[in-house]
Amino acid sequence: MSKLPREKRDRIILVVGATAITVIALWFLLVSPLRGKVARVAKETEDARSQYNKGRELLASTNKVALALASASERLKTAEGAMATGDLYAWMIQTMNHFKLSYAVDIPQISREMPSEVGTFPDFPYKAATFIVRGTAFYHDFGKFLADFENAFPYMRVQNLELDPSPGQKAEDSEKLSFKLELVTLIKPVTL
Repeated sequence: MSKLPREKRDRIILVVGATAITVIALWFLLVSPLRGKVARVAKETEDARSQYNKGRELLASTNKVALALASASERLKTAEGAMATGDLYAWMIQTMNHFKLSYAVDIPQISREMPSEVGTFPDFPYKAATFIVRGTAFYHDFGKFLADFENAFPYMRVQNLELDPSPGQKAEDSEKLSFKLELVTLIKPVTL
């Protein structure tokens, strides 16, 4: 470059400098904004691909969901088949008499039902009825009866349980307890 004339050398430096400035200007004005757009489009593409894959998984699981719904509907139908319907007082006496056969529990008194709302969930399709049940039993027998009763009837709830010493006249009945409890049961809705 030392052999080049000064004018030619200055032109080459000017052309190289102008080219460098033009390349830098093009980079900042055109390429940088496009790189941001490319990154944004790549993220949107990844999000769309993720949503598409979730949709495919959801469509693939419709059979599982349908089977789970059918199973839950069948369990609900089975539970509703054992729920109170019709004459609630007769139903409760029949249910209680049938269930207590296997236990050493005496239940001489069941009150008439008191209708009530369930109140747990809005628009709940079931109504409720509360019965007051009184009886006598030994502590262990009553505990087993109560545990088995709650497990056998998941749509019933025991509340306000009171245990007192039984006023038995016999010596062998001195350890008996008298109990009083409220039994809340769901009533099967009437379908037309």
